[in-house]
Amino acid sequence: MKLKGYALGIISAVSYGLIPIFIVPVKQAHFSLDITLFYRFLFSALMIGGYLLYSKESFSINKKEGLILAVLGMCYALSSEFLFLGYDFLTAGIASTVLFIYPVIVALIMFFFYKEKLNFISILSLLLAFAGVIVLCLKGKGLEINYIGLGIVMLSSLFYALYIIIVNKSNIKVSGFKLSFYSMLFTSGFFMIKALLGKESFAIPSITLFFSFVVFAFLTTVVSTLCLVFAIKSIGSTPAAILGALEPVVAVLVSVLIFNEKFTFNLFLGITLILVGVILNVLAGSKKNVHS
Repeated sequence: MKLKGYALGIISAVSYGLIPIFIVPVKQAHFSLDITLFYRFLFSALMIGGYLLYSKESFSINKKEGLILAVLGMCYALSSEFLFLGYDFLTAGIASTVLFIYPVIVALIMFFFYKEKLNFISILSLLLAFAGVIVLCLKGKGLEINYIGLGIVMLSSLFYALYIIIVNKSNIKVSGFKLSFYSMLFTSGFFMIKALLGKESFAIPSITLFFSFVVFAFLTTVVSTLCLVFAIKSIGSTPAAILGALEPVVAVLVSVLIFNEKFTFNLFLGITLILVGVILNVLAGSKKNVHS
């Protein structure tokens, strides 16, 4: 049973790490990102909704749950929006790695706003993660930071951190599937409104692109989300979060192997520092939970 949980955790991380395969060509083709994300989340919501129907789970939610789920959808949408904007300034590998410092941001928000104590391991993990971000921005001999790109992806990471904290602190009593369904639905609504305001066409120009959207939604959203839900149930949230460290590794491999990103020593060192920092952060959090 445990082995199955670890396998699902790995599948979840790997499938999420494949995002650049779908997004980079869309950007290169100058196709609308809002329309792409609208269909990604709409198809994801439909697929998860299909599973809810199949398992005969009710779709009903009360007003309070509806409001929380709408806020979650907004956070998820803004996180996606800023990540893909960041791809214009940073390589997909670096952007995906910087996004992955969200557990560190969660720890900082919990420290400043919820007065959770930071132990030595937590502080060390914060320093390692930030050192990793700085190393990723080193080019040649100097410190050549693309501040706009870094700032945009940090915003993506911040909104993902807020998503996690709201799920954690709101005590919302809905299943993982229902939460995923409404989050995706509200997220697709955000991009639909944005596309309507921008007077963009919702027409999908080819059958190939339609299938590309379906595969994009299925692989990077549905598979990733559902495998994570089952992995957490099977092995717990800490090991599942640690396995999430594979996400930026996969994204970097995709960037290097498919999009010819140079695999430099700085890239290797930066990723390693961030991964070690995040894993330490997750372990520190689990120790805290054991003692509390």
